[in-house]
Amino acid sequence: MARESFDKEIQFLRMLVLTSGAFNRQQFAERLGISVHTFDKTIRKLKEIAVSLHQQPDEENDVPLAEAIRYSYYDSTDPMLLFVFRAKSVKESESQRISLLLGAMNEKAMTAMELLDACCSSMPVGLSLPDEKTIRSDLKYLEQVGVIKREPGPRPYRYRIQNDLVRCLSEEELIDLYDFVDVMANTQVPSVQGYLLRDGLKKHLLRTNEQSYAMEHFLYKYHYYSRILDEAHLFTLLSSIREQRKIRFLYFSPKSEKSYASKNTNPLFERETNGKKEHVLPLKIVYDHQYGRWYLLANGRHGIRKYRMEGITQLEEADSVSGELFEEKRSELEEKLRYSWLIDTGRSVKIRAKFYSPESTEPNFVKERVLLQGQWGQIVSEDEESFIYEITVNGTFEIKPWLRSFGSSCEILEPVSLRREMIAEWKEIQAYYESV
Repeated sequence: MARESFDKEIQFLRMLVLTSGAFNRQQFAERLGISVHTFDKTIRKLKEIAVSLHQQPDEENDVPLAEAIRYSYYDSTDPMLLFVFRAKSVKESESQRISLLLGAMNEKAMTAMELLDACCSSMPVGLSLPDEKTIRSDLKYLEQVGVIKREPGPRPYRYRIQNDLVRCLSEEELIDLYDFVDVMANTQVPSVQGYLLRDGLKKHLLRTNEQSYAMEHFLYKYHYYSRILDEAHLFTLLSSIREQRKIRFLYFSPKSEKSYASKNTNPLFERETNGKKEHVLPLKIVYDHQYGRWYLLANGRHGIRKYRMEGITQLEEADSVSGELFEEKRSELEEKLRYSWLIDTGRSVKIRAKFYSPESTEPNFVKERVLLQGQWGQIVSEDEESFIYEITVNGTFEIKPWLRSFGSSCEILEPVSLRREMIAEWKEIQAYYESV
């Protein structure tokens, strides 16, 4: 699947998840900035991918895609949105060819010419036969991503599946590994690679053990599960940071009326896009656990810039910069983030808050939570009924939801402006619950 097409599928699925089918076709197309015809084509393609990967019975194929991906607690052990990662990277002919190559190497180590013969003899009718150059290119790609391994020895080189891990572990050890990966994929970020590894282990266990036993020992309520769509760009960005390369992309802010724009490849039909073209040096990636959002922090023409990952499309790497410049910009960013609760780089302010202890003596869950989540803040005084917590942060916007989440157990003492804001917000909330 082409990169541009994958961008469209990501934005399409994100909106489908967030709206749960509340938009009609016209509204959906307008929000994405595509035609209704393109909307219909995209939803057909997604349904075909979902059906081919999940092997649904025919009677289930007519279920609307919005219904198919609607969140369900018991489906959370295998997030539906993961299917787009499995289908994004290769075309149909490439998928068939690579499957045949891996199947042939699974039995024994083979040379490129032996693999060419095996692939040509098994290629389905209607698909073009590969040449030697194509096979060698596929082998190079599979070796780079760690799927196959070139055995030592003289030419011609022989290649085999790199499955040393599962071959050297016993079945009991593989089940323990599966359970560990399952837990980590559901509780840590990023999660997509963990899910793909878990699926690979599961398939291997089911192939080697004829007994049909339940693999899932745990069920999770997967919060913000649409965040896995943002991971499509995550490793490209991490690679750019590691290699100190600039990047280009088209950005749509959360306030933008549209969230996608196709590339203007036809000069006769060029049109203005609502997105903003960016050319920046990526410095840091931050994940917000509270709202399930990824942020990119970068240096651009106007200094430090912050981008929500969900608004990045048409991402591509650009020219590299010197190590001295990169370290200078990263040090500058770290200094600005020194007192940041998350990514705020504004003016720092000292906050004093009074937390009231629960009536029961033990455990003091309010204090435990403040110590666990309060970052570099400190408890400066304490008695049996309450304690005072102090922290210096960049602005009050990011820390305010955390303070508010304590409800009546938290009272803002300083600054006065934040205290007044909190009083006004609680009065507004109280007004919603006045007697009718």
